[in-house]
Amino acid sequence: MSERVAVVVGAGGGLGSATAVVLANAGFSVTAVDRTEKALEQLPDGVRRVVGDATDPAVARNVIDRIATESGPPEVLVNTLGAFRPGGALAATPEDLRVMLDVNLGAALWLSQAVAPYMRRRGGGAIVHVSARPASEPTAGMAAYSLGKAALNHLVRILDLELRPDGIRVNAVAPQLLDTARNRAVLPPEALAHAVPPEAIANIIAFLVDGLVTDISGAIVPAYGA
Repeated sequence: MSERVAVVVGAGGGLGSATAVVLANAGFSVTAVDRTEKALEQLPDGVRRVVGDATDPAVARNVIDRIATESGPPEVLVNTLGAFRPGGALAATPEDLRVMLDVNLGAALWLSQAVAPYMRRRGGGAIVHVSARPASEPTAGMAAYSLGKAALNHLVRILDLELRPDGIRVNAVAPQLLDTARNRAVLPPEALAHAVPPEAIANIIAFLVDGLVTDISGAIVPAYGA
């Protein structure tokens, strides 16, 4: 129970899996979380795996409780969950908005609620959520997505105010576009010109959760590429 425990949610995706590997290499005992076992099967053997849908508040709490019991109270929570639906404001449907809020905002709130008591008891910790550039810069054709991520940015700042007195730092990293196989398959080369490899974002996350970085909290760190 003396290990430095890190939880990476959304670890079946390109950014989540890269983050799990980077944190494991940095000496953390990493537990990877995603909705299915299949999503986690490509992770290295040293990374623990837990299946659960963090958009459900009860599941999010049960997952964190299980990890705290089996591995120890988390020092780090990284939430890389995200969903994207294109569409302008006038075409957005109730279902579009519900999904964007459930995944891009709700999971972040439920996971933060679940992990904060453990971090308080251990005397501190670090939380990083993954935002996106359209959260700060309104973008046509991404209304529901932008709203969900903008709400996430505001949540990060609220959590910073509420948790910083307990030694818990809360930040977000905001890529513009990730250079993943899925994106390369559907986007033209000009759109990918400034895409950032997931490993680069994972290294930013590792910096933000480092125990020596005690003065950065409430930040939305841009990672827009060159």
